[in-house]
Amino acid sequence: MTAQDDGWSGMGWDWTDVDDIRQRLDRGADPEAWSGGRPLHRAAVLGSVEVVAEISRRVADVDALENGVTALWEAVVSRKTDNARALAAAGANPWAESIGGWSPGRLSLAGPTPDLFTVPSSQGLTDAEHAAAEEARRLIGVLGGFYYDGTGLACVREIGTAEAIRRLEAIPALDNDIEELLEDPFACDTDESLQIAGVTSVPGGCVVTQPWGYAPQMPGVLARLSVGTVCYGMYANPKSGNQGSIARDGAVIAGDLHPGGGPNEDDNSEEVLASYLYQHNAVAYSCSYARLRLTEARAVIGPPDQWVQLPPRDYWNY
Repeated sequence: MTAQDDGWSGMGWDWTDVDDIRQRLDRGADPEAWSGGRPLHRAAVLGSVEVVAEISRRVADVDALENGVTALWEAVVSRKTDNARALAAAGANPWAESIGGWSPGRLSLAGPTPDLFTVPSSQGLTDAEHAAAEEARRLIGVLGGFYYDGTGLACVREIGTAEAIRRLEAIPALDNDIEELLEDPFACDTDESLQIAGVTSVPGGCVVTQPWGYAPQMPGVLARLSVGTVCYGMYANPKSGNQGSIARDGAVIAGDLHPGGGPNEDDNSEEVLASYLYQHNAVAYSCSYARLRLTEARAVIGPPDQWVQLPPRDYWNY
């Protein structure tokens, strides 16, 4: 094989054909390296049980790390239950601590298959972790599934609709403007449509929503809403995916976040659990971060408690 052909040429998202994988390995494909990563990690997420078992037999260490985690961690986080069982059968350790102090086995206790592994008496969730898992299941369930690409949100802890409107110095939006926007938001003037948002009180705080734009996540909006509290902003960018920001006590303290994405290597324990519980649920993650306990999706998809018009100002500098 040449340097250009390491035996994995042509491999993409499909790692399910065990005959193809076996032939590649028999011809000299490296079971330890593929495209800057590890084949077993790819198979754990994208492959079949048979492929996972085949590669597991060929590697020197089934618990080898990629980006700080094992293939078993990847299978658990991706909810690839059968692949996780295959890795454990091949000798992978479910209880080896990984990012945020979590092991794949203990993390699985918070997910949909808590019986995935035999649990030692020394392992288990704390009361707080168990409560967080229960709340995630409840919140995801009540929000349900809906199309939210293009939606902007600001989830604000501890304040209600009236206080949010006061902080934003917003005024009630005209009914005619709302009717036109709801009928076809993209037929309206962009600058004008970005000034219109909905505000709704929910248990734990309020939600500012804009089903057609990013205005609730603009720094000037988040900063004003977060005085004395915490606010999580989210924009479901149709081009680049979900974008998140955190504001605390009048200042944006974090940006370029990815709500609904999986755990990151530098996450702390609480962040790992939240990212796992709310994976692929960006709206629920955003609400949960602000400790909002929604009982329905109305605060996000409408109709809100009140449609308002934001005053014209530079919301990108605050």
